[in-house]
Amino acid sequence: MRIKRVKIGKNVTLANNKPFTVIAGPCVIESEKHALTLAESLKKITSELKISFIFKASYDKANRSSFSSFRGPGVEEGLKILGRIREELKVPVITDVHNESQAPIAAKVVDFLQIPAFLSRQTDLIKACALTGKPLNIKKGQFLAPEDMTNVIKKAESFGNNSLTLTERGASFGYHNLVVDFRGLEIMKKTGYPVVFDATHSVQLPGGRGICSGGNREFVFPLAKAAAAVGVAALFLEVHDNPDKALSDGANSLELKNFKQFLKHIKAIDKAVK
Repeated sequence: MRIKRVKIGKNVTLANNKPFTVIAGPCVIESEKHALTLAESLKKITSELKISFIFKASYDKANRSSFSSFRGPGVEEGLKILGRIREELKVPVITDVHNESQAPIAAKVVDFLQIPAFLSRQTDLIKACALTGKPLNIKKGQFLAPEDMTNVIKKAESFGNNSLTLTERGASFGYHNLVVDFRGLEIMKKTGYPVVFDATHSVQLPGGRGICSGGNREFVFPLAKAAAAVGVAALFLEVHDNPDKALSDGANSLELKNFKQFLKHIKAIDKAVK
């Protein structure tokens, strides 16, 4: 098996045998000021720890539990904000794309396109994103076995895109619950493509609060340590300065004040493993 490397932006390269990269940010863009301030804090911490960093945030959460839930600023305003973060902070940026028409628009602004887990089998969406030529982070659906991702990979490759990463984010376990089978990380690594562990969505309780999802953020750290021990190319984290007031996914978000110490532990494990 040949280990594949995927370059993101100018200075970040993801590979399963390289020091891990952190992909972090709020679930959704709440405001330009909040996103920029949080991105600055995350960059400062990762720079101090000498960990590669990619900023993540959504301009539109199209799969919220309730129609009344906050979705974000939308494509135009959201991409403007992400573009500002990318240019001013000189960090790569990733965002998720929910339909084919958004793919070429988002690709003009961000470095890395993400296929949401719920949409990981949507052939037309994968095609549209693949054809932009930008690297794709494909989240494994909660309903898919890890070996099923080979079919998803073949779809993207058939449209000429070989810059792919695969993300584990937990599997549905009954109603309103997710579990992580860490065998899946090794199974997906056999493809050669960089594997990412989404430590915060993996502790989500989908729809667990009726009109929105719940979560168990106290389990983010132990699951992240376990993934680092297996060995991953990147760790995906939703981080917020005040998770209890976050407009989306606060219950499973890591608190900013704990971010630096959290990464110190993960870096030590990653170094020992690799």
